Amino acid sequence: MNDSELFWRASFVPGIKNYPFRRIPKIAFMFMTKGPLPLSPLWERFFKGHKGLYSIYVHSLPSYDADFPASSVFYKRQIPSQVVEWGMMSMCDAERRLLANALLDIDNEWFILLSESCIPLHNFSIVYRYLSRSRYSFIGAFDEDSPFGRGRYNPNLAPQVNLTEWRKGSQWFEVNRKLAIDIVGDNTFYPRFKEFCRPSCYVDEHYFQTMLTILAPHLLANRTTTWVDWSRGGAHPATFGQADITKEFFKKIIEGGTCIYNNQPTSLCFLFARKFAPSALEPLLDLASEVFGY
Repeated sequence: MNDSELFWRASFVPGIKNYPFRRIPKIAFMFMTKGPLPLSPLWERFFKGHKGLYSIYVHSLPSYDADFPASSVFYKRQIPSQVVEWGMMSMCDAERRLLANALLDIDNEWFILLSESCIPLHNFSIVYRYLSRSRYSFIGAFDEDSPFGRGRYNPNLAPQVNLTEWRKGSQWFEVNRKLAIDIVGDNTFYPRFKEFCRPSCYVDEHYFQTMLTILAPHLLANRTTTWVDWSRGGAHPATFGQADITKEFFKKIIEGGTCIYNNQPTSLCFLFARKFAPSALEPLLDLASEVFGY
């Protein structure tokens, strides 16, 4: 299938609400990568024992041929892909491609976008419970009055998008099935963003965030569940390697703040974190049982 056929098929919604079979809702873990998944052994440990509660989809460069063994949860989980350019609509095309492939499995209910540098901060049971019990989807969408927020708005986006509706947020999101269908089925906002949101407007920080704020603001938690460190400045967040991996480091991430969950304050704010270099794998595996619970 080409993208048009895929998106058309994935956007189908059953006319009858009740399922005629026992449906066990799953989490779709969608990995956006250039090639290898160097932290896959950590993810293998995270997924172990939870078959039937998750699905995995990997979008890598078309030229990359994964060599996971048949015993791996990542075996044959690559989807048909295309080249992705950072900051361009091809990035959102890849994200929609991941969502569309995941939507073809009727059991997938929650959809998480991850990268090859992401790690899970908690065990699978906690992640599943957190997402399945949430009334909202975790996508940040902020009205930022700065050169990097409203300053990126192009008046040519009107009338579909007005300045007061313009939003910015993290690329790394979690959405429920309804919002995933909204994203894949969109043909109203897509052409406007493709034409009028180009660097220095970075479409992966604005397109879904703005569209979902317009279509379904009541379904958004307005925050991400993926922790990143922007404190060092620059166009990309900090990357952490072997020397950074300590219990104290993760204690600050896991216990270091509060947020709102189902309209109540909580200290459990982040389920995942990035960016972690391949050199971090061994110390992460050493700490995983004690710190992350898997």
